Amino acid sequence: MDSEEKYPAGWRLTFYTLWLGAFITGCGYSMTMPFISLFINELGNFSHFQLNIYSGLAFGATFVSQAIVSPIWGNLADQKGRKLMCMRAAGVMSCTIFLVGLAQNVWWIIGLRFLQGAFSGYINNATALMAGETPHSHSGWVMSAMTTAGVAGNLVGPLLGGALSGAFGYRIPFFITGGLMFITFLGTTFLVKEHFTPIKKEKMKPLGQIFNELDNPGTIIMMFFTTMVVISSSMSITPIISLYVKSLMHDHGNIALVAGIVAATPGLGTLIAASKVGHTMDKIGPKVVLRTGLMVAFILFIPMIFTKSPWELAFWRFLLGLANSALTPAVQTILTLDVPAEAFGRIFSVNQSFQAAGAVLGSIIGSVISGLFGYQMVFAVTGLTLLLNMIAVWIVLRPRKAKIA
Repeated sequence: MDSEEKYPAGWRLTFYTLWLGAFITGCGYSMTMPFISLFINELGNFSHFQLNIYSGLAFGATFVSQAIVSPIWGNLADQKGRKLMCMRAAGVMSCTIFLVGLAQNVWWIIGLRFLQGAFSGYINNATALMAGETPHSHSGWVMSAMTTAGVAGNLVGPLLGGALSGAFGYRIPFFITGGLMFITFLGTTFLVKEHFTPIKKEKMKPLGQIFNELDNPGTIIMMFFTTMVVISSSMSITPIISLYVKSLMHDHGNIALVAGIVAATPGLGTLIAASKVGHTMDKIGPKVVLRTGLMVAFILFIPMIFTKSPWELAFWRFLLGLANSALTPAVQTILTLDVPAEAFGRIFSVNQSFQAAGAVLGSIIGSVISGLFGYQMVFAVTGLTLLLNMIAVWIVLRPRKAKIA
């Protein structure tokens, strides 16, 4: 990084606090979610198909409510600032996640997950806050760094969650995550400094007008859909990954721990590659990085169809993590560079709605297809979706690639 004076006062403390908050959020999510299907299985006698569907609903409930309310929070973020949104997300999530650990039936879990989604969004708002605080010449690095925070959490979370679940049961990780999110709330409240001038509601430009003033609104719309596809591709296997690992292990051994390792491997790959990808984006442009990442991700889904052991799956998912390090940061960097700062909150919240839609779509695809046709078909459908998205991105970005890329 360049010298301190090029950044707003307090930038480093704000960055480190939000990075740690995003890490804890990612860690807490991944410490609980890969094992929620096993947790649900303990709450009743379910058939294979029922368990897959309930697991998908438990995942999808959060993202349904998130997709609905994100634009509302985005408007409020542009009026009141992103720090308040981070505080709101961390505070409510600390309560809802803790209460999931007390659940006595599957509908309790689904209901709390729905409520959690309505108040979530810490990582997206933290990213939007940093986008407004960071000089554009360093946007690629900062967006990658913020992504790395969540990814690092996603790497540690399954390992920690697998060990805790195997030793103490599936409820303990929810209690620990609730406590960690409360710490995140306190850190964000007292340590984060945002240089934000409140905007009165009547003075805010309508989102439609902002789109009309953009040089290339089609690029922004394509980034929204790309976000949806990328998240869908990662979520298609997540709800049933522990069940898939269980089938690959023929119901023998420490399934929770192995499932945690398999769930964590993409995070390890992304963590290793993220910093390099961020600096590369600042040099050659995010559009080139995005196109390349989509192509590699599509190719890597092909061998996953034919895996016969959890360790083969872990290897290919590790390589997928390397490719994924180019996807979400590239999309966020394109949004940062193409959108005026006064609209960051709304644009990032719309992008979050597409993230949520992708998570719902991925959960449904993974749960229904695996329940009807088997786990391998999930990888085939997901790979095909990435291929179609790669073609669409290539078509939309190609005419103007010289502008950013």
